[in-house]
Amino acid sequence: MPSLRALMPALANKTYFNYGGQGPLPTPSLEAITASWGRIQELGPFTTAVWPFIEEEVARVRRSLAAACGVGPQRISLTENVTSGCVLPLWGLPWQPGDDVLIGDCEHPGVVAACQELARREQLAIKPLPVQQLCRSTPQAQLPEAVLAAVEHALTPRTRLVVISHLLWNTGSVMPIAAVAELLSSHPRQPWLLVDAAQSMGSLPVAEAAAAADIYAFTGHKWCCGPEGLGGVALSERLLEQAQPTLIGWRSLAHEGSAASSFHRDGRRFEVATSCLPLCSGLATSLDLVEAEGSASQRLAQIQAGSARLWRGLQGIAGVETLLPEPPPAGLVSFTLRGRSSAEVVQRLGEQGIWIRRLDDPDCLRACTHITTTDGEIDLLLEALTALG
Repeated sequence: MPSLRALMPALANKTYFNYGGQGPLPTPSLEAITASWGRIQELGPFTTAVWPFIEEEVARVRRSLAAACGVGPQRISLTENVTSGCVLPLWGLPWQPGDDVLIGDCEHPGVVAACQELARREQLAIKPLPVQQLCRSTPQAQLPEAVLAAVEHALTPRTRLVVISHLLWNTGSVMPIAAVAELLSSHPRQPWLLVDAAQSMGSLPVAEAAAAADIYAFTGHKWCCGPEGLGGVALSERLLEQAQPTLIGWRSLAHEGSAASSFHRDGRRFEVATSCLPLCSGLATSLDLVEAEGSASQRLAQIQAGSARLWRGLQGIAGVETLLPEPPPAGLVSFTLRGRSSAEVVQRLGEQGIWIRRLDDPDCLRACTHITTTDGEIDLLLEALTALG
């Protein structure tokens, strides 16, 4: 069977380092989506014959995501993206005015904005959790202990929620999610733990973190190389007991034909209504293809080899400063180029068919290495940056 890279036509005519934004879709996944559309039409889009096919495709992707998260399928809700995976269960929790929400200073604006609006409506207080400077100045071996100390220092008697990513989208650092969850379990209020897993699912082994968090929200279109429009969230048993649905539709109901029926007791209570079933076929296929490249640990080792090669090469370019003081623990490599605006660098590289991204906070450049990234591509990026320096 061809390698995963060979199955991605998007990689044939460009040098691509934007997996943290969106991963290329393999041809078999696109074909699975098309075949799923065709099968639905053959069976009839709303007939008794089509439902077993639909149920099996949904169950297939739910099983695959549950296996990656180290939880049972009943703890998985299928969503459109990370934001909906965070918001739908988060807004259904029982809040009290004056509760504190502790948010890391490296979180994505989409999640931060959702928490800010929740705080406005429920009269909550937003508190900062400073981790960015820790990541930029602390050796990785000492970072978990430093992050735990920062969390413990930032907690208040009224803390009800802690929001932190597993793999930070800007610095590229990995947060000790399971250890944070253990710390929170000893707090008098046992705060809920919401984890943005946009960058970790598909790039790191996530089972330990996903099983420990209350809300572990991810998407399929980044490192999993699935289609956009489908993601999921792993939910803790206590959250399933405590949170009520927010957006409600027939998929939320234990009996779809009766509005008077109770809501599902499992993760389906946060699913709403009709969605694009062929996306399930596409994501399930992408997950199979990625898994065929090796275990999560093996894939991470390959990703780390690429990011380390890039990080070390950046050290030799005049004017370049990497955000992290040592090679990244995963595939996100962030840096600045003195004397050049980040927007200008992205534009100049794009003119050469080399694609990286600029970030706003901090203002920097980000290149992502995946299991499909080659040494030659990394060297080409380094040569282009050297020419710009």
